[in-house]
Amino acid sequence: MKKFFAVLTVVLFALTSVFAAGAKEASAATNVIKVGATPDPHAILLNLVVDNLAAEGYKLEVIEFTDYVTPNDALESGEIDANYFQHIPYLESFNTEHGYHLVNAGGIHVEPLALYSKKVAALADLKDGATIAIPNDPTNEGRALLLLQSAGLIKLSDASGLEATPADITSNPKGLKFREIEAATLPRILEDVDGAVINGNYAIPAGLIATRDGLFVEGADSPYVNVIAVKAGNENNAGIQALVKALKSDEVAAYVSEHYPNGEVVLVD
Repeated sequence: MKKFFAVLTVVLFALTSVFAAGAKEASAATNVIKVGATPDPHAILLNLVVDNLAAEGYKLEVIEFTDYVTPNDALESGEIDANYFQHIPYLESFNTEHGYHLVNAGGIHVEPLALYSKKVAALADLKDGATIAIPNDPTNEGRALLLLQSAGLIKLSDASGLEATPADITSNPKGLKFREIEAATLPRILEDVDGAVINGNYAIPAGLIATRDGLFVEGADSPYVNVIAVKAGNENNAGIQALVKALKSDEVAAYVSEHYPNGEVVLVD
């Protein structure tokens, strides 16, 4: 009988250990933060803070995307917990267009937009009838046209706002022609056009530096801050706030200062 109870005790102890381990694993699983991001600089900056978050009990998983639509689809559906690739005007436009419920959990940085060219070295060298490629999504297209307006190349109607399209151009002295292209494709077609307005997260991997290579660069007062986006209701989640805090760390600031010394990435407070 004593032997029976001894065996029973061992079995119960083993089962308790298994259940405890299972509970521990389940608990750990709840601390996983899956974040979708475009590669550079977003995924790079996220990977810098993996250890910081681990020290606070969170496992950060970075999932890379190369377009602007899929990471929002994945966030809305719950496949990921957050994404980091977009600015606020794009987020708001995407919500309106798709009926999504994504919100800003914290602004991290600005990537100045710029007009690039492989054919001319200055704005004044653009010929009449030159072809300019611009992003084809509503907010980045409007942002590109506002940049060209700031450069003095075109004038937009006062009512066009942040989502201007070529149809809103009221003055075009050079008779510029526009090609509306998917943002990710713009660096690859740069040599086929006279100029292209390219977002920072696609310009940087292509070796383009706004302040060095840009014919005209967006000003420092840009409203296009790149944010950590989450599903509405999750913006105050402890893990998400820990992520935002980590991305504002001195370690990230030092990395940005060293690797983006020409203002390709500008951190915000």
